Amino acid sequence: WLIDQGQARINPTTGYQLKRAPRPLPSIADGDLLTQLLEQPMPDTPEQARLWIRDKAMFELLYSSGLRVGELVGLNVSDLRIDAQGERGEVRVTGKGNKTRLVPVGRQALKAINTYLPHRYLWEEQGDTALFISEKLGTRLTTRAVQQRLKVAANRAGIAQNMYPHLLRHCFASHMLSGSGDLRAVQEMLGHSDISTTQIYTHVDFAKLTQVYDKAHPRATHNKD
Repeated sequence: WLIDQGQARINPTTGYQLKRAPRPLPSIADGDLLTQLLEQPMPDTPEQARLWIRDKAMFELLYSSGLRVGELVGLNVSDLRIDAQGERGEVRVTGKGNKTRLVPVGRQALKAINTYLPHRYLWEEQGDTALFISEKLGTRLTTRAVQQRLKVAANRAGIAQNMYPHLLRHCFASHMLSGSGDLRAVQEMLGHSDISTTQIYTHVDFAKLTQVYDKAHPRATHNKD
């Protein structure tokens, strides 16, 4: 600005680049906590039981396939493909930039979805194509509704940690990388255009990395006197 105004000849900041702030590590819930959420008992009242059948299918799919909540509510029934035995499946996801990808669906998620679908067809209003719909309205759920239902489920399961849909996506990414080490495959399943976005999950499980180091390196630990 001073140069533009003729009050300075040289820009002292020339040649300097702003340092990017490091990305914060994503929050992760451990497997036991997810089991506590997903394996909680069926609610007592018929209405709440029906809602939980749908909600469990949503949460299982979020964790099974690493979907964004916007991708979840954008799914249509036709996006889901299940084999004749009901044991293998995949979902066609429309992500950022309107890009589509196919993501495998785990057996527990398939089981939950197959339990939910008969209820979904009873709720459907005017041929709505959405996979996950409102029981009362019979139309596509909103992202806000999914967020609220997850909080309800977490409270009912006695979980103190803040639970939100994107946390399940974080858990998917971290647990998949921890189990497979295949960064490229996880990038494809998450729908990341830049692999550096996926790499952030490699820094999450540092405790496990430390355990591997301590076990493998001959001079990682001190001998006892």
